[in-house]
Amino acid sequence: MSQPLIFELSSPGRTAFSLPELDVPEFELPEQFLRKEPPNLPEVSELQLVRHYTNLSQKNYAIDTVFYPLGSCTMKYNPKVHETIATMGQFINIHPFQSADSVQGNLQLMYELQIYLAEIAGFNAISLQPAAGAQGEFAGVLVIRAYHDDNGDTKRTKMLIPDSAHGTNPATSVMAGYDVVELPSDARGNVDLESLKKACDETTAGLMITNPNTLGLFEEHIDAVIKTVHDCGGLVYGDGANLNALMGIVRPGDLGFDVLHFNLHKTFSTPHGGGGPGSGPIGVGERLAPFLPGPIVTKDGENYNFTMPEKSIGAIKDFWGNFGMFLRTYAYIRMLGADGLRKTSENAVLNANYLRVKLGKTYPVAYDRLCMHEFVSRGNIVEGVHAVDIAKRLIDYDCHPPTMYFPLIVSEALMIEPTETESMKTLDEFVEVMEKIAQEAESNPELLHGAPHVTDHSRFDEVHAARKPKLRYIPKKG
Repeated sequence: MSQPLIFELSSPGRTAFSLPELDVPEFELPEQFLRKEPPNLPEVSELQLVRHYTNLSQKNYAIDTVFYPLGSCTMKYNPKVHETIATMGQFINIHPFQSADSVQGNLQLMYELQIYLAEIAGFNAISLQPAAGAQGEFAGVLVIRAYHDDNGDTKRTKMLIPDSAHGTNPATSVMAGYDVVELPSDARGNVDLESLKKACDETTAGLMITNPNTLGLFEEHIDAVIKTVHDCGGLVYGDGANLNALMGIVRPGDLGFDVLHFNLHKTFSTPHGGGGPGSGPIGVGERLAPFLPGPIVTKDGENYNFTMPEKSIGAIKDFWGNFGMFLRTYAYIRMLGADGLRKTSENAVLNANYLRVKLGKTYPVAYDRLCMHEFVSRGNIVEGVHAVDIAKRLIDYDCHPPTMYFPLIVSEALMIEPTETESMKTLDEFVEVMEKIAQEAESNPELLHGAPHVTDHSRFDEVHAARKPKLRYIPKKG
């Protein structure tokens, strides 16, 4: 029996709530604040309301219910204990306008988290303020710009970006006022060194590079890449979205990166997806520390305070950052410790390579070499069958599709990231399903073209849905 929409269940007089008697004086709202008509809300019972929202929740894919190999997004399971910690009243029942001396415990946690992140990535200073990875990118590039401006080096007008970088990097550079120069990849998926050398000159502000890149590959010549940029006076920004492949193994700061953002919502135990919540702190080397967005937390004796760095680019978010994300990250780091963080990265890399080898014969890998935490296969395994067909068919097998058609430099890309939290049994089941879909592509391609078959709706016109979305239900009158 299909579940009707909640407006269709409405019946006059039904209610899903019961309010206590009024215990404060009544107050008449001024006329200008009153509605002209009552709100058109459904009148339903509590049971109908609960069934409605439960039914909606069961239509969603979630890491708590299915395997979620979404490449570049790290949709891994996060321990529920971190959610409990993130709702502890001692931490969250505060107000951002409170004075520093009344929230010393919160500031201590932020101060120690700054130290932990700096140690993990090899930097001198951290700002926790950015509220998302993209905002962390923006803050990092603004720091680079502020550094050059402070040195009177205003001729540096271009930012170099490899074609294997995250898609937000070009937009970030343009927003910061830079011209974007795209660098091609070489035959092994690295930045093409010759192209980099030709692009580097006195107008280069810096390089934005993702390492491991979006192909899931560690830059084999990362030392030469960084040296080339530094030799022409540029700075190197590291997109830290893939840090979950490096923790405890290599520190970007030690490699020579000048600035890097952390995706707390990917690497450090924060629920990811659905538009939030996000958190994208940035770390910098010593010469960029004065330009960090602020305020940051400092310690004077036994007291913690907010301090604005000397030449700060300023605040980029109201108040102090997404504090709930700090709680989860702090708990994640403290519970795992240094050895646990390294093990996390090792398992992420192991799982990805296990799938790469198992699937490689059926789904050719774009760059067939040791990958890091993710890899990119090609979905055009049979003429007339595309990556989107394979992805949609996976839904029928109760598995979330991998990322499709990204990175753009690989045709019919399927970007697969198993994460470190999945068992070999789950990975083997995924391989079995992918092999079965490959067989279906050969014997009955129309089955894939019409997928998914188990959902309320099959394929949407995704371009139309993006440009003209229906964001609310409009009930029929009468």
